[in-house]
Amino acid sequence: MSFKDKILKNQSPWGAPPGGGSNNGNGGSGTRQQPPSLDDIIRNFQKTINKFSGGKPGGSKPIIMGLIIVLGLYFASGLYRVLPDEQGVVLRFGKFVNTTQPGLHYHLPRPFERALTPKVTKVNRIDVGFRPASDSGRSSSGVGNVPEESLMLTGDENIVDINYSIFWVIKDAGNFLFNIQSPVETVKATSETAMREVIAKSKIQSILTEGRSQIEVEVQEITQKILDQYGSGIQITQVQTQQADPPSQVIDAFRDVQAARADRERFKNEAEGYANDVIPRARGEAEKILQEAEAYKKQVVAAAEGEASRFLAIYNEYKNAKQVTQERMYLETMEKVLADIDKVIIDKNSGSGVVPYLPLPELRKKDPK
Repeated sequence: MSFKDKILKNQSPWGAPPGGGSNNGNGGSGTRQQPPSLDDIIRNFQKTINKFSGGKPGGSKPIIMGLIIVLGLYFASGLYRVLPDEQGVVLRFGKFVNTTQPGLHYHLPRPFERALTPKVTKVNRIDVGFRPASDSGRSSSGVGNVPEESLMLTGDENIVDINYSIFWVIKDAGNFLFNIQSPVETVKATSETAMREVIAKSKIQSILTEGRSQIEVEVQEITQKILDQYGSGIQITQVQTQQADPPSQVIDAFRDVQAARADRERFKNEAEGYANDVIPRARGEAEKILQEAEAYKKQVVAAAEGEASRFLAIYNEYKNAKQVTQERMYLETMEKVLADIDKVIIDKNSGSGVVPYLPLPELRKKDPK
């Protein structure tokens, strides 16, 4: 029976059904055959190859087919896949050729070309000035300080102990792999250089309080600029300050100084608050006095101008009718002088039948008004 007939009858190339049992039409309930030995498998395989080669054991067709299969597998080895978080870098005889984006790609098989696929979206972290407990060799929790990295001189000639972390990713895999030899050491050294430059022109008070965010931004910009000049293919994503304190030897004294400065600021704020309360009120009182004086001035001037106008009017009338004006002025003056004085009128020319006494104050008291 030929190989083709065995396949059509659902038999294996070795003469037995695929399930290992007999094919007697009753669902495989017959006697189960033993699996073929390794010698039988090799012998049957050689017979099958001889059939493809025309029955000649020494034919060239198996060799050609074997070569084709080997060559196919060899060229298929050039297929490679770039994951979404990777970037492909193709090397030809060890020289960088180009980069490929995520997906399925092909390059010439080795030793002609090969592909590297570094992770370009992974955020890497480098700690400067301290090491985690696992890296420092200590079994207890916490971090290990590295004074040769963390101690820096400030712009006002103080020493600060600063720990920070650098976060970075690969933005160009080709430059990252071939332009710098030690990426971690390079990022660490450049960031330390940038941090010392920024700290050297900053005051310690600003470093310990509100100036940290500005320091982080400046360090990131300077570090990125240096790495770009190197062509490193690295992108700095963040600089994060972990700790910024005076050296441990003087931290107690420094805290006393800080407490004194805090008290000074508090007293200063209280004094400024008191001044802000008193000065506006004093200015308001002064403005009130000035406005009252200005109003009094206008009142006096207006009254004087009114008296002057009245005097001129009376004088003009006096020139026209002197006698009448004198009498009117006399009566008006007497009216003003005698307005609040109790008056009694006695008529000395009255006859004997008339009482020559007129009690005006008593009449005013009886007046219903």
